[in-house]
Amino acid sequence: MNFFRSQSITLPKHNCVQENALQIPAVKKLVGKRVVLASNSSRRQEILKTFGLTPEIVPSTFEEDLPYSSFDNAHEYPVSTATHKAVEVYERLVANDPEDAPDLVIAADTVVLTRPTPGAFSSSFADQDIGPQDILEKPGSQEDNYRMLLDMNGGICEVVTGLSLVYPVLEAPGYKIKSIDERTLVYFADNSEHLLRAYVESKEGVDRAGGFAIQGLGGSLIRKIDGDYNNVVGFPAASFFKFLDILLEEETDFLSI
Repeated sequence: MNFFRSQSITLPKHNCVQENALQIPAVKKLVGKRVVLASNSSRRQEILKTFGLTPEIVPSTFEEDLPYSSFDNAHEYPVSTATHKAVEVYERLVANDPEDAPDLVIAADTVVLTRPTPGAFSSSFADQDIGPQDILEKPGSQEDNYRMLLDMNGGICEVVTGLSLVYPVLEAPGYKIKSIDERTLVYFADNSEHLLRAYVESKEGVDRAGGFAIQGLGGSLIRKIDGDYNNVVGFPAASFFKFLDILLEEETDFLSI
């Protein structure tokens, strides 16, 4: 006689929270939720995985071609781009399957500003004439990459990541958008031209905002940073988790639909 009956265990359809994730309230709230990262960036995926989150990957089809001139503040540009990316993915997934809408869509956009924002980090910048603050995204060519690095060489740039979250609510249009930006100063060493050329020829910087990857060979060009290292890589993990906790505390409809 068989005294043991097989029992089926129903696992949640969606679960991005891994065993190594810190058991903070917001992360616990994500268990069993459909969490989507609106990006194909392996760097952002790896950062989230390090902290125990493995969201569904649905790259945004947003063109990322907003005119810089539309923004009075350069920091608004990556936030707006991230918002468009998150909304595009959320609306597309809801249209594809209204019964399986995302509980949270995460989007980020990282740019490099060729000069730090006066007064944003230290009073030492407040009265300095630091020159124009240009927005750098990914270089269009190796020569463009070299020009970017030469412009920042021996100086300080500001890496800004716009982070936008979209989640469902009952009120029209059916979702809310919450956004923040994270800023990190990157101090370039006074690098020789042949070192800059060698780095450009490695092609590592071709697919990176500002034309360098601090976590790779590009780290040899950097003297120090002031702020979140992960933000320079592409995703401000510390601010993200803090933001989740704030939303859980202050927004009654966050992750509650």
